[in-house]
Amino acid sequence: MSDDLDRITCEEAFRRLDDFLDHELSDQEMRLVREHLAICAHCSREFRFERSVIARVREKLGRIEVPADLLARITRGLRRD
Repeated sequence: MSDDLDRITCEEAFRRLDDFLDHELSDQEMRLVREHLAICAHCSREFRFERSVIARVREKLGRIEVPADLLARITRGLRRD
């Protein structure tokens, strides 16, 4: 594999950040994003920011009490998909 195919640009890394954070990329894409983040300070800062926002949202969502009927409707809807 050539060096060009082994590297991704900032734009490509940025487009993949959400999927990277959710571990929804292929193993090769995960590796490429990880490698890019290791050498690019700008993208690394963006990644840390995105990761912290997601962590805060998840933390806050964990404290929200969902009405039982809403939770049941959501669960039923997910089972149909």
